[in-house]
Amino acid sequence: MSSPVASHRARPLRVLGTGVAVSGEAVTSDALDARLGLPAGTIEERTGVRRRFVERRPAAVPGAEAARMALQTAGLTLDDIDCLVAASGTPDQAMPSNAALLHHELGLSARGIPAFDIGASCLGFLMALDVVSSLLASGRYRRVLIVASDVASCGLDWSRLESSGIFGDGAAAAVVDAGDGLTAAAGGGILAASFLTLSDGAHACEIPGGGSRHHPSRIDQPFPPLAQFHMDGPVIFRLAGERLADFVDGLLAQAGVTLADLELVVPHQASGHALAFMRRRLRLRTEQVVDIFAERGNQVGASLPTALHEAITSGRLRRGGTALLIGTGAGVQMGGIVLRH
Repeated sequence: MSSPVASHRARPLRVLGTGVAVSGEAVTSDALDARLGLPAGTIEERTGVRRRFVERRPAAVPGAEAARMALQTAGLTLDDIDCLVAASGTPDQAMPSNAALLHHELGLSARGIPAFDIGASCLGFLMALDVVSSLLASGRYRRVLIVASDVASCGLDWSRLESSGIFGDGAAAAVVDAGDGLTAAAGGGILAASFLTLSDGAHACEIPGGGSRHHPSRIDQPFPPLAQFHMDGPVIFRLAGERLADFVDGLLAQAGVTLADLELVVPHQASGHALAFMRRRLRLRTEQVVDIFAERGNQVGASLPTALHEAITSGRLRRGGTALLIGTGAGVQMGGIVLRH
């Protein structure tokens, strides 16, 4: 099995501040059991989620809240940002981009700074870090605000508890720059990054409606079911699971570090089963892994940056520490970054 190909050489990248939006209604699995007429404890037993947050507002609103928190943490304002990147997995609309809607919500129209999406579902934040690090290294931008904001709850099929029961809504953001004279090795940055697309699973995780393929004007079936989330967990688990160890070995080799050198592993909070499998397969200690799944569920693109925010603000990931950021997403995609904070 081939090793992942490095997407670039090491580049400086400094995380100046992070933020999250914990808004909406906190819904426990016990409350969902009662709502769905299930025996108490059913959903938590099947999914490992104790509670999740359900957002009733458009995703751009909590996204803006997370962005403002990240800026405040960094000691900056919107005037200090020259590019906005949206890394969400559940768009508010098919068009325009999430980034344009977030740009408007933040009141950035007068300045007109550029804004664009990275469309990689649960891996959007990781891919955004990878792309943005190149833009910063080239001098194209000075400081970039990356925001992942997702509202998955409105598209769940509650007859499929193993998939619908794991999701929650949320938003997370990070302000990044390339530092002043930093190098990735000595200061902070991306030591290595790699991504795979395993498109045999392209339809294993999808919302079919929302584009031209299943547009209401072109189909002869009810549209509402096409607007719901569908996931074939075993297919995703097999495709990603059989690649995981080789993928991580190759990525760490590119970075010149070992698992023992890592302060933390910050994974996408895909599912309780996925997190447990990763710990076993990579022989990680429980305390090495940031696991917020039971209290947040899978927040799609906001999931990994929320876990990163938790790692940084709790002091588990300190300046100078090295972390492996890793996850999977629809496509099926797998990605990882070795980040020196």
